[in-house]
Amino acid sequence: MKLYSFIFLILLLTHGYCKSDFRTGSPLMLAVPVDYSAGFIGRAFLMDTNQRVWNSGHYSRFYTWDKCVLELTDDGDLRLMGPNEQVGWRTGTSGQGVERLEIQSSGNLVLVDTLNRIKWQSFNFPTDVMLWGQRLNVATRLTSFPSNSDSFYTFEIHHNKIALHLTSGKWNYSYWEFKPSYNRNITYVKVASKGLVLFSDEYKKIAQIPSQAPEPLRFLALGNSTGNLGFYFYSPGEGKFEAAFQALNTTCDLPLACKPYGICTFSNACSCMRGLMGEKSTNSNCSVGISGGFCGIISKPEMLELDGISSVLQNASKKVNVSKETCENLCLDDCTCAAALYSSGRGEKTQQRECHHYRLVMGVKQVEKGSGLSYMVKVPKGTRGSHGKSNVKKWVLIMVGVIDGLIILLVLGGLGYYSIQKRRENSTQH
Repeated sequence: MKLYSFIFLILLLTHGYCKSDFRTGSPLMLAVPVDYSAGFIGRAFLMDTNQRVWNSGHYSRFYTWDKCVLELTDDGDLRLMGPNEQVGWRTGTSGQGVERLEIQSSGNLVLVDTLNRIKWQSFNFPTDVMLWGQRLNVATRLTSFPSNSDSFYTFEIHHNKIALHLTSGKWNYSYWEFKPSYNRNITYVKVASKGLVLFSDEYKKIAQIPSQAPEPLRFLALGNSTGNLGFYFYSPGEGKFEAAFQALNTTCDLPLACKPYGICTFSNACSCMRGLMGEKSTNSNCSVGISGGFCGIISKPEMLELDGISSVLQNASKKVNVSKETCENLCLDDCTCAAALYSSGRGEKTQQRECHHYRLVMGVKQVEKGSGLSYMVKVPKGTRGSHGKSNVKKWVLIMVGVIDGLIILLVLGGLGYYSIQKRRENSTQH
C-alpha cells in the first residue's frame, strides 16, 4: 500500500524571535483527503526554507484517517490526534504549567510556562538534523532510516570521538570517526557558523571540523539514503541549501553503497563476489542462498578468499598476531561470523598481523592489490569448489573437442593420402 505523509503543522524558521500565539486550549484541525485516507501518516513538521529539520513521527508512524488534530491542551500537553481522540504523539507535559508554544531564533520548538521557563524542547529529541546553535551531549545521537532496508544510520557522540554507525539487527559498526588530539574527552558538540565544534569536560573548545562555506552554516544532516554526514548552508544565488562539508567523499566509502555480498569497484559500480555469481545471482542480489545465515545448518561452510578487497566497517572484533589460517578457522567455528578481513601487516609501521571478524557482509570495496589485505567470506560448502570445477569442466570439454577434431583431420588426411597413392599406382600400371 502506498504511504502518504500528512504535513499538519509547518513552522517556518526565521532569524528573528517568533512569539507564538499558539496557547493552551488551541486546537488546529485539518481534514484528511478522502482519496488518500488509506495508509495516511500524521506528523507535525518543523521546516526551514523547504528543508525539514524536525518531525514528530521520526521514530514511529501514526496512521490516521478522516482528520488530524494538533492541540495544546488546557493542562499543557501538546498532542497529535486522529478520530475519536486517538493520540498518535504527545510531549507528555501535562500538569507542568505550560502556557504556550514558541519557536526560538535557533529553530528550537519549545513549550514554556508563564515565566518563560522551558518545559519541553525539540532540541532534546533530535531526529536526523542538527540546527545551528543546537548541541548534542555524550551518549545522544542523530538517526536516519534508509528506505527498503532493515538497517539504519546513527551519528553518535562518544567520550573520545564522534562517529557514524551502521546498525543491522543486533550488529553495530562504525564507518567514519573523528577524534580530538591528545585523547581529550568530549562533553558535547555544537553546530557553529563555521563548522562543528567539540567541547571538553571544562566546556572549552578542543576541536573543530571546519565547513569552508561562503555563508554561515544552517544545519547538519545525516542522509537517509547514504548515511553520509553533511554541513549545509543556504546559497542565495542558487536559492537552495548546499553542502559545505561531507564526511565521506566517495561512493565506495558508504556502508550501503552495494547490497549484501556486493563489492563496490574502482568505477563506483557494484559487482557480486567472484564465486557467488550463480544462475540466480544478480548485481542487485548477490546473497542468493546465503542470506539465511550459518547457525543451525548441518553441513560445515567454507571460506572464499578475495584479494584486493577490504571493508569500510570498523570496530569489528579483532585478534592480533595470528596466521591467516587461524583467522579463517576461527570464523568457520563461529556460526555468527559471516566474513573475516586479514591484514598481514605489509607496508605498515607496526607490521602487526590482524584478524577482524564481521557479522555482516556489507561495506565491501575494492582496494589496490599488494596491500596485504585478504577478505574471506563464508559461503555454503561446495561454492568455492563448484566454481573451480565449472572452469575445469569447460576446459576439459574444449580440450576434448580439439582432440576429436585433430583425430578426424588425421583420419581424413590418411584416407585422402591412401586414395591419391592408389590412383598413382593404377595410372602406372596402365
